[in-house]
Order: sequence, then C-alpha cells, then structure tokens
Amino acid sequence: MIDDIKEILFTEEMIERRVAEMGAQISEDYAGKVPMLVGVLKGCYVFMADISRSISINCEIRFVSVSSYGFSSVTSGKVKIDKNLDFEIKGRDIIIIEDILDSGVTLTALRKFISEGGPASLKICTLLDKPSRREVQINSDYLGFECPDEFVVGYGLDYAERYRNLPYIGSLKPEIYS
Repeated sequence: MIDDIKEILFTEEMIERRVAEMGAQISEDYAGKVPMLVGVLKGCYVFMADISRSISINCEIRFVSVSSYGFSSVTSGKVKIDKNLDFEIKGRDIIIIEDILDSGVTLTALRKFISEGGPASLKICTLLDKPSRREVQINSDYLGFECPDEFVVGYGLDYAERYRNLPYIGSLKPEIYS
C-alpha cells in the first residue's frame, strides 16, 4: 500500500494540528448553540471523528451518503444522495463535514438539498480544497488545506475503497488509477 504513494502531502501531525484549530474556530463561532454536524460518507469518517472531538461545545452528529465518483478517479457529474435525511434540520445550525472539495458538484447538490429543509444556518467544513478542479462555484467556510491537483488518498480518502486507513494524505501514483 505504501509503495503506491508518490508523495506525502499532509502528515499526520499537520492534519492533527489543523483539525484542532478548525474545531476551536467552530466552537467559538457556535458558542451558545448546538450545531448539527452532517458528515458526507464515506470519505469523511476519519475527519468527522477528529473534528467532532476538537469541538468543545455540544453538537449533534449525523451522516448522509452522497456520491458522484463510483470507482472512477473523476466525478461523473451525477450526484446520488443514497440516504435521505432521517433527521429534522428545520431551524437548526447545520455544518456539512466533507473530506475534499474538488469539482464542487457533490457539495453544491447537498447544500441545495439541505437548504430546502429550512436550516437556521448552513456552513461547509472541508479538510481539503482542490480549487483547480472546480466546476461550480462553491467554497468552504472552514478549510483545512488547499490541495494540489493530485489524486489524493489516506485519512479517509480512497481510491476504489482502498487507502482510507492511511494516517496521512498522500498523492497516489498515476499508474495505480490510470
């Protein structure tokens, strides 16, 4: 598995430090409130666990399954929300937790879907942002790192359901996904 990594872009220590900073900012911004963190499965699971532990105020944790990649290395452009929200969002402060903002297609569709439920507020928190790949205009309110235009894996991010368990984020060798 390690032999498939071209370069480590974000070490375990870098990620830990930045996630703690993001959690502190969210705690400050939502002081006196109980935000609902809505994690986008499957890639967010490691980030969701760490960011939620870095938030020092009460929060609720929920998940939604959304996809536009399948087993490809690029978005299909068609977003599938696999799990309808089985929780009330009307009047709630919602923070979507996502591993990576790439084309923006998935997050735009999810933001629209959640907005239709009438939340009090809606923000986006992503660990990585790859602005060079953006197809639609959308930005994170809370951002970990800007990412180069590389196919990245680790810390929950995958290729064909593999590499999620790496403790760092690295670029995958092109011959692996070509």
